[in-house]
Amino acid sequence: MKAVLKKALFIFVLAGMAIAQQTTTETPTGQPSSTTEVRNGEVVYVSGNALVVKMEDGSVRDFTVPESAKFTVDGKEMTVHDLKPGMKLTQTITTTTTPKMVTTVRTITGRVWHVSPPKSVILRLPTGENQKYTVPEGTKFNINGQERTIFDLHRGMNVSATVTTEEPTTEVTRTSSVTGQMPPPPPTPPATGPILIVQSVVPPAPAAAPSAPEQKPKSLPQTASWLPLLALIGVLLLLTGNWMRHRIRY
Repeated sequence: MKAVLKKALFIFVLAGMAIAQQTTTETPTGQPSSTTEVRNGEVVYVSGNALVVKMEDGSVRDFTVPESAKFTVDGKEMTVHDLKPGMKLTQTITTTTTPKMVTTVRTITGRVWHVSPPKSVILRLPTGENQKYTVPEGTKFNINGQERTIFDLHRGMNVSATVTTEEPTTEVTRTSSVTGQMPPPPPTPPATGPILIVQSVVPPAPAAAPSAPEQKPKSLPQTASWLPLLALIGVLLLLTGNWMRHRIRY
């Protein structure tokens, strides 16, 4: 949106043809205003970047979602490839309008085509187009090193002019964010008859395989000698001999 009103100021100096230059600046002229729009819908179909959503008014809309678009579903950031049918989406659109003044400063060159003192002059531009300009009161022209007024301009003079144009405009910016919720779980079916509870049965541990019976050795190992037995017999014989000797003596 742009207003029709334009304001131009000109400073002319006598010169030959030159290359045009231009700079543009924007200055806010008022406080920005914002409006917010909320749209709700449910995902019906998703395939690649194609998204079909049923809006809350019952209408069905299809979108081509760019790869850079992000959706925040239950606090988790997702892309269009993560969306599933049944998800609830909420789009919040914020539109901010800021009034501004666009100031353009440019250098033009041209040849005087017609002069209407003291308010206007028509220049023939290098493009071959004739353009009429309003000359503000008090504008001075440098002609041959001397200051002159619009009354000193004549047809055929080459002039260079610095033109400042102020044009009111309105800048509109729009931001959009989409949040959503996962589809709810399916409802519990109604109970019919008695309510039964399924218990998990833990299978018994497999029995250990029987160990192979230990084989008995064919002969006992030799763990001792006959010397202790012979010594015992010798002691018994000595004791018996002593006993018989005392018995014969008495």
